[in-house]
Amino acid sequence: MKRFILTIAALAMVFVSCGQNKKSQQNNNQEEKQMKTLVAYFSATGTTKALAEKVANTTGGDLYEIKPEVPYTSEDLDWTVKTSRSSVEMADKTSRPAIVKDLENAGDYGTIYIGFPVWWYTAPTIINTFLETYDFSGKNVVFFATSGGSTIDKANAQFKEQYPAVKWTAGKVLNRATDEDVKAWVESLKF
Repeated sequence: MKRFILTIAALAMVFVSCGQNKKSQQNNNQEEKQMKTLVAYFSATGTTKALAEKVANTTGGDLYEIKPEVPYTSEDLDWTVKTSRSSVEMADKTSRPAIVKDLENAGDYGTIYIGFPVWWYTAPTIINTFLETYDFSGKNVVFFATSGGSTIDKANAQFKEQYPAVKWTAGKVLNRATDEDVKAWVESLKF
């Protein structure tokens, strides 16, 4: 009889424990679903901004501009001049242009889309500043970009190596993307 009672008590403890684990998993799943989406972008000329607005509209994400403390001038952006600001920054992989730090509650976001124009076959170094200013460890991050002809492949590989604590999803160049193109791309992503 004692053995029977002990067996019943042990089974009851297992059921209670399983129920608590299931409840804990449900709470974690609900927290993940409640995490917001951020669409952050750096746009030197407005082209990437227009694309970021489409991504934000498609995802329902909050739109956020990554702003340099010192705005870029057209002279700064002249990639044909080796002494232009953008040329100097891109030649120095440790360059971290200062940004306006006004993103509130960065930890509330579970998925972050980051848009930029491709410079020298990768992301501008201001994107490093953004990633190092706000901790996106364990978050889903995906790039989108505009480009005059380069791919985003180098940026995808470079940032995955530089920031291994981030859950990276390969991004894409979306030049002249329509709303339908953006929607198809977003729906194709697997986080």
